[in-house]
Parts: sequence; structure tokens; C-alpha cells
Amino acid sequence: MRALILLGLVGLAAQLVDGSLGMAYGVTSTTLLLAIGTNAAAASATVHLAEIGTTLASGISHWRFGNVDWKVVAKIGLPGAVGAFAGATFLSSLSTEVAAPVMSLILLALGVYILIRFTAFGLPRGNLGKPLRRRFLAPLGLLAGFVDATGGGGWGPVGTPAILASGRLAPRKVIGSIDASEFLVAIAASVGFFVGIGSENINFAWVAVLLLGGVIAAPIAAWLVRHIPPRILGSAVGGVIVLTNVRTLLRSDWIDASGGVQTVAYIVIAVIWAAAIAYSVREYRRDKANESVEAVESELSRRTPTEEETASA
Repeated sequence: MRALILLGLVGLAAQLVDGSLGMAYGVTSTTLLLAIGTNAAAASATVHLAEIGTTLASGISHWRFGNVDWKVVAKIGLPGAVGAFAGATFLSSLSTEVAAPVMSLILLALGVYILIRFTAFGLPRGNLGKPLRRRFLAPLGLLAGFVDATGGGGWGPVGTPAILASGRLAPRKVIGSIDASEFLVAIAASVGFFVGIGSENINFAWVAVLLLGGVIAAPIAAWLVRHIPPRILGSAVGGVIVLTNVRTLLRSDWIDASGGVQTVAYIVIAVIWAAAIAYSVREYRRDKANESVEAVESELSRRTPTEEETASA
């Protein structure tokens, strides 16, 4: 019962993060399932089954708050479903001994990416309004869907920053559209896992509590996306993912590091992680201060009469 409650809380927290950042539900949940010894394919299948419900709830919530561009959903979601099905069948064909470290490597890479991306750059906001073309979104969806299924997460970490970097869609609509399109990816990946491994390795009680936590959090996250500091949250989540998957890799048969090496690695990661969060907090405060100054200057310039207006008066 304690494990189920913990998983429910993880599902809730992961959906709060995912709904606010447009990423990290699958990465966070799969990382935990791997950490407690779940089979890699079963872990990804469990998360994707739960995501069928959480992404549906999240997509509806984002739509109600006006955060979804349905043209983007269609252009990226269908190729994403194809990639997810291919990734699920590929992961299902790997042995457990090979699959677990491979998945941890993918999750670690995604965690590093999230940590660096949000700590160093935050969310880009330029060039809004230009159309996003199918020739960009279709290959992106195919790749993101494949990574998502093989890594137990990755749709958001691959898709969200790529669309944000284009600067053509408002950040809240990027996040809402990615969350809504992930519904198609979750269905396709789940079908792929059922074809590859069947249902006997999937714990449906875990699916249910992850789903319950995610559904509760979905509308809250859709509302928070306008208020929460993504830069700080991204740094925090990235550090958790990096630390957990480094732990998995150091204890795997691939590395089998000694206790001393593991301790040093954890300390180094913890220091870098704390520094990243501190930097994100500082940059967020500085950006807010600059925005306040710009707003005041803009208001003053609007109220101050120009020389021509003074002369005419």
C-alpha cells in the first residue's frame, strides 16, 4: 500500500511538472520505476498506459485554458505515434540486461539536456506568429516518439525545446500542444508494448495509481503554466533525473562502481545541481526585474509628451 501511495504522489508530481514544462512525466515516472527494479520494457509500458489517461486529461485542460494549437497537434502527433510504435517494439525485443542500462543512458541524456536547457537559456520567446511547417514537425514527431518509447519518456524533452527554439509559437501553446499530441503517442506506444511483451509483465495497479495522480494534477498544471517559473522547475527536475539515472548506471553490470566512486559522483552531481538551481533563481529574478524596469520606462515614455507635441501645445 505504501508503494502505491508513493507511486500516486509521483504521478501527481510528474504531471504537475509535465503540464507546466511540457515535458518530464514519462522521464520522471520511468526513472522511479527503474530505480525500484522494474523491467525496462514493463516500466515504459506502465508509464505509457497511464499516460493515455493523463495526456487526455492534460490535453482537455490545456484546451480549456486556450493553450492548444490543433494544427500543430495534427502535424506532430501522427508521426509521433508512428515513431512511438516503432520504439516500443524495438525496446520489447531487447533483453532485460541490455535494456535497463540503455534506457538509463537515454534518460540520463534527457536529464542533462533538461538541466542545461532550462538553467542556461530558460524559455525563448522571439519570432512569434510564423507558421510551423509539416516538414519540420513530422520528422521531429517521428524522432520524439521513438525516443519516448525506448526511453520511457522523451516526447516533451525532444519536442518542446525544438518548437520553443523556433520561436514561432507562444510558450504556453507549445506546452499545451505537446501535451495534447502526446495522447496519440501514448496510445501507439502502448499498442506496441502489448504486441512486443503482452500484458503479463505490467502491473495494472501501478498504472491505475500513476493515472489517478496525473489526472488530479492535470488541470492544476494547465492553470499553473501561466504562473510557475519554468526555468527553476526545469533545473530542479533535470537534476533529479540525472542523479537517479547515474545511480542506476553506476550500479549496473556495465560499470559496477565501488562505493567510494559512487559517493564522489553523487556529491559532484549534488553540487552542480544546487548551483544550477541557484543560478536559475538568480536569472529568473533578474529577468523579472528587467521586465519591471522596461514596463516602467514604457509607461513613462507613453505618458511623457514628445517635443513636437510640446511645441504644438
